Amino acid sequence: NIFSPVSGSRSSKTFKPKKNIPEGSHQYELLKHAEATLGSGNLRQAVMLPEGEDLNEWIAVNTVDFFNQINMLYGTITEFCTEGSCPLMSAGPRYEYHWADGTNIKKPIKCSAPKYIDYLMTWVQDQLDDETLFPSKIGVPFPKNFMSVAKTILKRLFRVYAHIYHQHFDSVMRLQEEAHLNTSFKHFIFFVQEFNLIDRRELAPLQELIEKLGSKDR
Repeated sequence: NIFSPVSGSRSSKTFKPKKNIPEGSHQYELLKHAEATLGSGNLRQAVMLPEGEDLNEWIAVNTVDFFNQINMLYGTITEFCTEGSCPLMSAGPRYEYHWADGTNIKKPIKCSAPKYIDYLMTWVQDQLDDETLFPSKIGVPFPKNFMSVAKTILKRLFRVYAHIYHQHFDSVMRLQEEAHLNTSFKHFIFFVQEFNLIDRRELAPLQELIEKLGSKDR
């Protein structure tokens, strides 16, 4: 039954707590701008740096937004992504991911998809909550290494999309979330392409889909 309370709360079920951008801040204004341009339906235009804005800040706001989107998308299918169904973190038969974050886990470890995604989303959350990396206060400068951190975050978030598409797309279809997933992923891809944030090699598991999404917008 579509109207059962369980499915009603489905769309608001996130995997990790949502990361909020403080209201009234400049970043909040930027987020509102991003949402407004997205509404126009032209995603290529929506990802472009607004005139006169700081690139780091634009990337920061969008990175938080993508974290929240993926958090929600994965939240809808966590019950299908289990130790039993996904003993390895993979994106199809040719791509398998091993987790390392360079601090707590230095040597990459093989683990199940739910475990991997838990590590990954917790790690991203820690970066987003770090005021020295993602300053939320006006006038606090972004650190020198901001771009490389943002690239690592986006590269890792991509893996969650890749896993969902390869291993759980049938569940996504059953839940009628595929339009939501496709729009979110397309927005993500256009964004990382616009600013050259993820290496092509990393995008290989979803290359065909990426080409298909891009060809519709030429």
